[in-house]
Amino acid sequence: MTGGLYRLAGFCVRHRKVVVGSWIVLAIAITFLSTSLGKQFADNLSLPGKDSQQASDLVDSKFPSQANGSNPVLFKAKQGKITDSSNQKAVESAIKTLSGDSEVTSINDPFSANAPGQVSQQGKIAYASMLIGDGPGEVSDETAQDLVDKAHSAGGSGLDVAVGGYVGQQVSKPSTESSEVVGLVVAMIVLALTFGTIVAIGLPIFSALFGLLVSLGLITILSNVATVATVAPTLSTMIGLGVGIDYALFVVTRHRQAMHQGHEPPEAAARAAATAGGAVVFAGSTVVVALLSLGLAGIPLVWTLGYTAAIAVIVAMIASITFLPALLAMVGHRIDRLKIPLPHNTRADHEAHGWRRWAEGVARRPIQAVVVSVLILLVIAIPARNLHLGQEDDHALPKSTETRQAYDLTTQGFGVGQNGPLLIAMDVGSTADVNSLSRAISKAKGIASVTPPALDKAGDAAIFNAIPTTSPSSTATEDTVNRLRDSTIPDALKGTKSEAHVGGQTAGYVDLAEEIADKLPQVILLVVALSFLVLMVAFRSIVLPLQAAVMNLLSIAAAYGLVTFVFQEGHGATLIGLEGAVPVVSFLPLVLFAILFGLSMDYEVFLLTQIKEAWHRSGDSDAAVIAGVTTSGRVITSAALIMVAVFFSFVLSGDPVVKQFGVGLAFAVAIDATIVRCLLVPAVMILMKRSNWWFPAWLDRIVPRIDIEGNEYFENRETDR
Repeated sequence: MTGGLYRLAGFCVRHRKVVVGSWIVLAIAITFLSTSLGKQFADNLSLPGKDSQQASDLVDSKFPSQANGSNPVLFKAKQGKITDSSNQKAVESAIKTLSGDSEVTSINDPFSANAPGQVSQQGKIAYASMLIGDGPGEVSDETAQDLVDKAHSAGGSGLDVAVGGYVGQQVSKPSTESSEVVGLVVAMIVLALTFGTIVAIGLPIFSALFGLLVSLGLITILSNVATVATVAPTLSTMIGLGVGIDYALFVVTRHRQAMHQGHEPPEAAARAAATAGGAVVFAGSTVVVALLSLGLAGIPLVWTLGYTAAIAVIVAMIASITFLPALLAMVGHRIDRLKIPLPHNTRADHEAHGWRRWAEGVARRPIQAVVVSVLILLVIAIPARNLHLGQEDDHALPKSTETRQAYDLTTQGFGVGQNGPLLIAMDVGSTADVNSLSRAISKAKGIASVTPPALDKAGDAAIFNAIPTTSPSSTATEDTVNRLRDSTIPDALKGTKSEAHVGGQTAGYVDLAEEIADKLPQVILLVVALSFLVLMVAFRSIVLPLQAAVMNLLSIAAAYGLVTFVFQEGHGATLIGLEGAVPVVSFLPLVLFAILFGLSMDYEVFLLTQIKEAWHRSGDSDAAVIAGVTTSGRVITSAALIMVAVFFSFVLSGDPVVKQFGVGLAFAVAIDATIVRCLLVPAVMILMKRSNWWFPAWLDRIVPRIDIEGNEYFENRETDR
């Protein structure tokens, strides 16, 4: 691999203007194309074989006009009642305006006899059900905003108006620009402390941003031909920006070391891409493998999050071994210009930063280090015992968003359960069965009301809504869904030829949580097994991969514990912009595991590479661990601090799901790079001595040899000369 990377980097260095120009043209072209096509993000809740999916399939086949769902338009009278003449005229004016829009298929009048229950009992609030031709993910931002603007303007000054459903959600996506800016600013500060020059600071940022532009453009284009989750671009931004800066940091660090050893900038850049770049490719590949393994869960929503994040990592890797070397060669010796006055030397002097003293301290007291670090991780992980997979509802969004305002108006007028109606879809054996089931569900515990059933033309299918008494995110609503499926519906239809299913978004998320809980152990086992094989080949050891697996699981358990503590239990939730406790979104633990296991392998690879190199030089296990921590500690902690800053900055987002990913990822990376990599790993390796490198002879004969950072390659190259 080293030779191939060296030749690739050499080509990029020799043709640096062409390479840099090509990257710029590529970024512009992909950005232009993605902007022209537009964004079509949507959450795919299809779960083959699940009850909610069967309900959805029945609606698609028998009630195609309602397959996309409706978008409620809420009206609240500021003065008097909504049925007062002036207020009613304003509502009807808004409905007329919206019905004239070419995108609107139909919108009903809440005051007509055909719309029972669409005016609140207090008479202050009403809603109209608006159907549009396109479903979730197919409505452009411009179309959604236009519909919302028309509703608000037509409602006049006497009404509070809010649009819910997927149209409201389309215009309620909290921006992430402030998060990205904060993350970049902190990254620049860390890079300043690491490199000490303005020019060196800019190179990793520049490389990461170009990679991010390309990957986000590709993901946006992909959303036009596949269903890509709404949170995918934000998650990919977090991952792409974090690993992009980190990978560039490793390459630039090695490049400057090579220059200080006497190599000219073009040669130093090629060597950096072949050595540190090799570690980047190896570590990044483990992240990609972990992310792509999410596809084996068979859950479309989770799979899209996995492969879109993998795209961001792949582009970041390619940029760090092609675009960045070309930039380094173009900058040349100017990389050390515009120095920042700092109280320490930022060159290759790792000894001055206390890492040798730290490593020697761990080596003197390895048992104490292991006990303390494991206890800390276990204590933080304790809340994870109570982790319950749930779903977010719109109440967790900022009050300024359209969807939150629609949620609040719906709750005020019709009860909180109206925000998450349960869709009852029936294959009808007899019309009498529809009425029997409707009565039974209306009397069921946890159900506030049911809507009148609607039959298809053939009379062999029916649908109606059951309105829970509790919010969509409540565990009581989950209990209601399970109770309907397990007892109410079977009892009501016993002995008949009819069959009914509970669907809708709320029930779909209940099924999603159940499916993820079933698949999580399988994905964990698979990712751990693949990572074991990768590390075994890389470091020719059985013990080191086992240690890495156990330690990674400990750090991830701690991340789960903190997420449970902050979000599910609500401790400190107000400090990150939430009103209180919110459920841990069902897909977070699965996606978080794949990302964190992959990222933790990054630091494991960089640390063990240095230890292995020192081990081969000296044959002294303790000295090798001390040397490895000494040479890699500063770079690892700098890289981790950048990633923590990028991840944690996304807490500024108004989306609670993004906040959960930001907190979980930031905290896990922080403890992995400190407690695990700089304390637990070296302490365990000190205790294991030469056993760290135990590798059966029969395996040694069949497993291919890989020199990750290519030191042997360059040593042989110098010898040949």
